[in-house]
Amino acid sequence: MSCPECNKKNRSDNEVKDLTTRLNRIEGQIRGIQRMVDEGAYCVDILTQVNAARCSLNSFSKVLLSSHIKSCVKDDVQNGSDEKIDELVELLQKMMK
Repeated sequence: MSCPECNKKNRSDNEVKDLTTRLNRIEGQIRGIQRMVDEGAYCVDILTQVNAARCSLNSFSKVLLSSHIKSCVKDDVQNGSDEKIDELVELLQKMMK
């Protein structure tokens, strides 16, 4: 359920848990990359881990985007507005740069 007046969203406990788990995993990947840099790891090995972290961020974004479309955008359209659609289009344009 979203809060259109305050641009906040009330997420279920399961959604929060899933997103937090994903973010914690990404945070661990980034710390691992930092450790590799500190320890002088081979460039290709670091870049491989950077790519893995990027893929994890993309996966996180897909989950969050899906939730946004299925809730915030859907609710807005059902209420006769297309403000969230315009916002979504703008967001997608930024993400595709």
